[in-house]
Amino acid sequence: MAHALVLNAGSSSLKFGLFRGRHPELVTRGQVERIGGAAQLHLRDADGTALAGTALPGHAAADHAGALSAVLHEVKGRFPEAEIGVVGHRVVHGGMEFAAPTRITPEVLRALEQLEPFAPLHQPHNLAGIRAALRAFPEARQVACFDTGFHRNHPFVNDTFALPRAYYEKGVRRYGFHGLSYDYISGALAEMAPTLHAGRVVVAHLGNGASMCGLLGGRSIASSMGFSALDGLPMGTRSGQLDPGVVLYLMDSEGMNAAEISELLYRRSGLLGLSGISSDMRTLLASDDPRAREAVDYFCFRIRRELGGLAAALEGLDAVVFTGGIGENAAPVRAQVCRGLHWIGIELDEARNVANESVISSDMSRVRVLVIPTNEELVIARAAMDLGTG
Repeated sequence: MAHALVLNAGSSSLKFGLFRGRHPELVTRGQVERIGGAAQLHLRDADGTALAGTALPGHAAADHAGALSAVLHEVKGRFPEAEIGVVGHRVVHGGMEFAAPTRITPEVLRALEQLEPFAPLHQPHNLAGIRAALRAFPEARQVACFDTGFHRNHPFVNDTFALPRAYYEKGVRRYGFHGLSYDYISGALAEMAPTLHAGRVVVAHLGNGASMCGLLGGRSIASSMGFSALDGLPMGTRSGQLDPGVVLYLMDSEGMNAAEISELLYRRSGLLGLSGISSDMRTLLASDDPRAREAVDYFCFRIRRELGGLAAALEGLDAVVFTGGIGENAAPVRAQVCRGLHWIGIELDEARNVANESVISSDMSRVRVLVIPTNEELVIARAAMDLGTG
């Protein structure tokens, strides 16, 4: 039976899944987290039972390439019978050319390399995963699935910047990201709450990378992220929304060049920069340092601001969905975001929130608030199987 291996490289993690069959059934999934630091590899079976949990040696923990080698070694060792017929890859940026899942050819790979400046924290890792998989599984079909694809049908006013029109035609536009996650949440809502799916929903994908998306009838009409994965919410190490005048100041008054500014905005800002402690929300929530508290406060404040803006874009609000590592697990963050939002129709049930129930709003809340674990890997596996066996 054909198997699909799914690789999902994030800014500090590598998630993976092994799926079986034409209609993908999970065999095992796992992740390498905290790449570049004290990296750990976790592997679970389809029921969630832990199969492995181990610290990676320095050479494997240093970067995404080493992490991927460790993943492939673990999967091949535990499931030698698996016949990998297709490998599905999360690719953050598809640019103007790529929206639908696409079989990877040398020409496609070269085109995706040209988009690395659009997503320098992710695209190089995505493409490194593709190259490693091509070496490991030379006979398998390789399929790219794009985080930007879900947002391609935005109205013009949510797709452009107020720059001369020629730049829009050249590709300087609002792409939006985390589309594979939003695609999954939209599908999950259609199954569990079709009335909400048909309405106006804001989804908050909160993790080391964080963004929000306004769904109308299950389709994206607006996103907090724009031209790059820097925009919108503050993230683990990324700044989020920033007055472009700050960049001009850094160039003119601080003498910083493009590489130095990129390093600052992508890797030294966000929760890490604000707190001076950590980019990890778990660490910040456990800290009694006031700088940690201020970083969390700013994170939650920006979520509330984006929520108001997206509700305006949707011309109303029927539901809010929290997803991603922080959204699914950090009850204090969810509580702080929802606090004081009675004016927009949100009333949180504290007990449900602490218990991580799927619905955490009160029975009296006009706007329903849900927690739905995302599954980008399943979205990729379905698309890869459809294309890889078609």
